[in-house]
Amino acid sequence: MKWRHLPALIAAACTVATLSAQAPVPSDPDVTAVAPPEQAVTLRYAGRPIVELRARMLSRAPAERADTARRLLDHLVDRRVVSPVSTRDAGGAIAITVGGETVLAILPADVDVLSGGTLDSTATAAASRLRLALAETTELSAPGHLLWRLAQAIAITIVWLAVLWLLRRLNRVAARALERATDRQLSRMWAGQVMRVAHLPRVLHGAASLLLAASALVLTYLWFAFVLRRFPYTRPLGESLRALLFTQIKMLGGALADALPGLFTVALIIVIARWSAKALTLLFAAVEQGRVSIPGVYPDTAVPTRRLLTALLWLSALAMAYPYIPGSESSGVKGVSVFVGVIVSLGSTGVMQHLMAGLTITFARAVRVGEFARIGDVQGTILQIGALATKVRTALGEEITIPNSVVVSQTTTNYSRGTDAAARLTTSVTIGYDTPWRQVETLLLTAALQTPGVRQLPAPLVWRVSLEDYYIKYTLLVVPEDPCHRAEVLDRLHGRILDEFNEHGVQIMSPHYMADPDRPKVVPPSEWHAAPASPPSMTTAATTGTHVGS
Repeated sequence: MKWRHLPALIAAACTVATLSAQAPVPSDPDVTAVAPPEQAVTLRYAGRPIVELRARMLSRAPAERADTARRLLDHLVDRRVVSPVSTRDAGGAIAITVGGETVLAILPADVDVLSGGTLDSTATAAASRLRLALAETTELSAPGHLLWRLAQAIAITIVWLAVLWLLRRLNRVAARALERATDRQLSRMWAGQVMRVAHLPRVLHGAASLLLAASALVLTYLWFAFVLRRFPYTRPLGESLRALLFTQIKMLGGALADALPGLFTVALIIVIARWSAKALTLLFAAVEQGRVSIPGVYPDTAVPTRRLLTALLWLSALAMAYPYIPGSESSGVKGVSVFVGVIVSLGSTGVMQHLMAGLTITFARAVRVGEFARIGDVQGTILQIGALATKVRTALGEEITIPNSVVVSQTTTNYSRGTDAAARLTTSVTIGYDTPWRQVETLLLTAALQTPGVRQLPAPLVWRVSLEDYYIKYTLLVVPEDPCHRAEVLDRLHGRILDEFNEHGVQIMSPHYMADPDRPKVVPPSEWHAAPASPPSMTTAATTGTHVGS
């Protein structure tokens, strides 16, 4: 006998003597009582938890009881007494014996009644765990068994490394295959398509690498748990890792099973919304082509109306499907939803203003794409009416983006729509009183009729808009064939006016003088019809209905 085991033997003898009397456990607080929660101790042996001790026995704290039980178990293992492990009644308590020797007593105060435990179930579970722990200690004393377990660990490690190498090779093969497939596809595309899909191989390769990395992590986790379970002292940790994985898989499976009815409802809502969106597309395509007429919907507003109704349809579908999405009722999702809502509310004031302005422009039909219009100080062809802004290309080739809220607040003049008078192009000259007005009028009309891009009908007009102090202001009104080329037509018209006036010796000037001239600045009747002015009858006919006649 070893002297270091003497205290354990004495304690075991005291325990055996107490339990062998088959006397009930005394209820005296000095004999047995529940220790404070902070003094509860879990008895562990060979790395495994056996039972949680809560009661004080004969003034011995739970920690002392656990130490005594471990010393007794060490003594029995040294003697190679590890079985059988059984339980027996000890008068109000249950004793756990190993090879017929009592090593621990489970008292009623050790039972966790809040979790539904009983004295018998607690003792039985403790005996089962102790049986497994003692079997693993016996396994440590068998070198052949340990060598076999080591061989298994080495074999599974080799397999694990081989699989990781294969995954790495597979990643490289996938990258090369994606590059070759992309090169073949890009060679069949034009430049614009190439620019749009040039980044696609990188995205696909990143997704494949992420999937392979996740597979490698799962395999590493399984390998680590398997190796730990090969050896007795690390087996509890390996079993914990395996149990954790299986528990998570079970939880995911259960959550998926519980979510199946909701997912089916979500899928049904999505299918119905998709069919409805396709029906809207077909209906408004017919409206745009003029095959179907809907009150209040015009061909030029069919597309934005369809987009608006489709967006409302999908928002309604999302609102109906949201309660059936798994996890939508969790506190985390609600918190994120509130946060996103606050951010959107704070930052979308201007965006919503532009969106509503865009709807106003679209459905008010003030301008359309391809028309020539003036918005505030900007004049040009409408390129795009977007949700947030309107794009205009000026005569100088400049592309100007105007926020929709600014478009709504500015005066918009559409030169491509309405009557012919609304689309007229005007230019003015000021000529002194000593030049016959009929001559000036005829020169302006001749220049207009000879200018390319000016429509002959309706005929150009000349208005004597004002009689100023020193000169008369004449305004020429013409109708361009294409409103989008107003600037080019005006440039050519100015050139023709200069040529006509120079050819007939009429100065384009606005005289200003400091004193009265020597003779009156009037046109005698004999010069009223100076060339190229028309005879009185023709002049009267040309000007009838447009301005004061001759």
